[in-house]
Amino acid sequence: MVRHGAVLAEEPFHRFSADLAEHLRPLTEDIRREVVNAILAGIPEYARPTNAAYTTTITTGVELGLNLLLDRLTAPGIGAREVFDIYHAIGRGEAREGRTLDSFQGALRIAARITWRTISTLADSDTLPRQELALLGEAALVHLDEIAAATSAGFAEAQAHLADEPRRRRLRLLDMLTDEQPPTAQAIATLAPAARWPVPSRIAVAVLDGHWEREESRPILPPDLLADFDRKPVRVVVPDPEGPGRARAIEAALRGHRAALGPTVPLTEGARSLRWALDALGLARRSVLPSRGLVRCSDHLTTLLLFQDEDLVDALGTRHLDPLERMPRPYRDRLAETLLSWLRCSRNASEVAVRLGIHPQTVRYRLRRLDDLFGDRLQDPDVCFEMELALRLRQMRPRQAG
Repeated sequence: MVRHGAVLAEEPFHRFSADLAEHLRPLTEDIRREVVNAILAGIPEYARPTNAAYTTTITTGVELGLNLLLDRLTAPGIGAREVFDIYHAIGRGEAREGRTLDSFQGALRIAARITWRTISTLADSDTLPRQELALLGEAALVHLDEIAAATSAGFAEAQAHLADEPRRRRLRLLDMLTDEQPPTAQAIATLAPAARWPVPSRIAVAVLDGHWEREESRPILPPDLLADFDRKPVRVVVPDPEGPGRARAIEAALRGHRAALGPTVPLTEGARSLRWALDALGLARRSVLPSRGLVRCSDHLTTLLLFQDEDLVDALGTRHLDPLERMPRPYRDRLAETLLSWLRCSRNASEVAVRLGIHPQTVRYRLRRLDDLFGDRLQDPDVCFEMELALRLRQMRPRQAG
């Protein structure tokens, strides 16, 4: 493989007589004309009679190849960088035109055949010794191989770039939509067409755990979702998340994975949806929220609120629930469960019994015990509200967390 900036092979260019180029150069015009005509006639991809600029490009390419060959015969090493750069650029152009390299390789074979046939006439006329003709054939083959290698390198580079460009622009758009610095609508409208992304009015951001280094193992997402699988956790921007059928499509795509979907927000507020989704995913990892499948933030707003600052809610517990802390653990847990149910059931003992599945008399006994512990504080609505917050947080924490 020829590399950019490398000096092309000098062998077998240094073994020719000094006057060889003088015999060959007068033939180049006839060779160029015949090669160009044969290419235009024999390669359908290059047959563009109405495009004079395109024909000029082909003519220039053929002429350049011939002249570089002659230059290298008289001064080995001359044109090494130039031959790579020119044909590397031609290879990129072939890729951008949407063609394969089959047409170009066919054109090279035509050029080699016609050039060799014409040069052979020199040997037939005794202008060129047979031994030197064999060396010239070797040099021409090396020259053509290097042209082919440079073209292939340019073609492969352009293909990789063209294939990756929409992906890179989609990642840039995803970053823009989830950045803490809100993007302007104009910035989104400018980048979205290049990323092949229809601009919605509202979005939501999902995050999911997993390791998907291999693309074939990744979840299959609808094509209008923007996803960055290189981030941990993975980020996904969902356009119009409340549109028809969207909920089922997202659920199906992320089934079996631990994931969280942030709230639906205006197009420029993706950072807020991302923050909530990250919070929900963190709670799913702790088993506070379901640890498998898709967790929707909109279904767990109270939980997300309580866990925004656990220390602050714990401080409420320390302030109001201290009498419970002095009780033995099993008894304390039962009293805490009863108190929370009583607060949630609007202080209806019968509803508490149904909710907890215990005898109403047991509920009344526990309520008397709570009244002994807390007294008038259970009549203060503000205190009861703060008690309920602290008790809810404790109840939602996994048992192993203490």
